[in-house]
Amino acid sequence: MGRTQEVTIGESQPNLTTAGGNAVNTTPYDKGITALLVIDPYNDFISEGGKIWPRIKTVAEANNCVPNMLQIRSTARQAQLRIFYATHHRYRPGDYETWKYIAPIQKAAWTRKTFEYGTWGGEFRTEFAPKPSEIVAQEHWCSSGFANTDLDLQLKKHGIDQLIVIGLIAHTCIEATVRYAAELGYDVTVVRDATADYSDEMMHAALDINIPNYASAVVTAKEVVHSISSLQASNS
Repeated sequence: MGRTQEVTIGESQPNLTTAGGNAVNTTPYDKGITALLVIDPYNDFISEGGKIWPRIKTVAEANNCVPNMLQIRSTARQAQLRIFYATHHRYRPGDYETWKYIAPIQKAAWTRKTFEYGTWGGEFRTEFAPKPSEIVAQEHWCSSGFANTDLDLQLKKHGIDQLIVIGLIAHTCIEATVRYAAELGYDVTVVRDATADYSDEMMHAALDINIPNYASAVVTAKEVVHSISSLQASNS
């Protein structure tokens, strides 16, 4: 087997601080235990004609979110990093009718039939189609990619301890998944311009106030692409 390689990511990241005052700008990055986690690359989120796209379009286009997501995944594939997908539950008739309690975010999905199963909106945007070797976790019902899914099991079975997180959207599924990952002991990096939200204010709240309490690093796409590119695939 080839030697495990490690680099540091986010070295040029501005000095972000958590509520406790600790800088969030660097983390050791080990190829053997690191995976890319792509969250909810559905047409309804990131394609023209998607149900939610009009609400996040301004932010997503301003920070080049979708091209950055694609570049990061392409670089991860070239470096032979493991790639996982955390996907939101796709609406099916009868999902919520008998539930005693429904969270507001779930009620909204029910009303709008967001990511409806069997429709174009409930499919991955074409460019994000997983390869057979890439793992799509069970769908999550609310926001965290871990809650009531096999994501934690799949990561552990593949020896993953460190996560690079990209996808949609910053203040719900990204933040909830990052918080849960930290609770489970994962070391997490979030890529700030490979996510989007309904407004700049929501992006600020998620990426500059909340997530830095749980993610070891909040970096740019340029930084993480450089770091992943530095991890040459083993020749064994």
